[in-house]
Amino acid sequence: MATTLEDRTTVRAQAKWVRMSARKARLVLDHIRGRTVPEARTILAFTPRAAATEIEKVLRSAVANAEANHGLDGDELVVHAAYADEGPTLKRWRPRARGRVNRIRKRTCHVTLVLAERPEEATPRRRRASAKPSAEEQPPVKKPSLTKAKTTRARKPKAPAQTEEAVA
Repeated sequence: MATTLEDRTTVRAQAKWVRMSARKARLVLDHIRGRTVPEARTILAFTPRAAATEIEKVLRSAVANAEANHGLDGDELVVHAAYADEGPTLKRWRPRARGRVNRIRKRTCHVTLVLAERPEEATPRRRRASAKPSAEEQPPVKKPSLTKAKTTRARKPKAPAQTEEAVA
């Protein structure tokens, strides 16, 4: 599904009934929201949470949809929206002592990613040569010494000199 958002094409991919709590998936989704696709892939590759693998599958699917159906370049896309909605909860029972039971809730979620084309203003621009001062113009940087600074004790103030008026 592709829609236009301020003259930008958006592509959506969704994974339904993922066997994971929506709260846990949202923790990972918060890291990639607003990032470019290469950045998001790198973040997901190095995120140790189990939700990262499921979200990475959805991201790959969204990029494949954009490239195959709309002719967009996958590396030029941005994660416009990323959210996890709660799905149905599977209810199970665990037997406990004295004939009692505890309820086990196996939660599910629906993960949705919306990718959009990178806006024109967000493309990085080159700096002018005169904007950055040359090495000759910059003052030298003083490196801090590695030796420990000597500390001195506070001295007691000396008593004021007695004058003839004070004695009398």
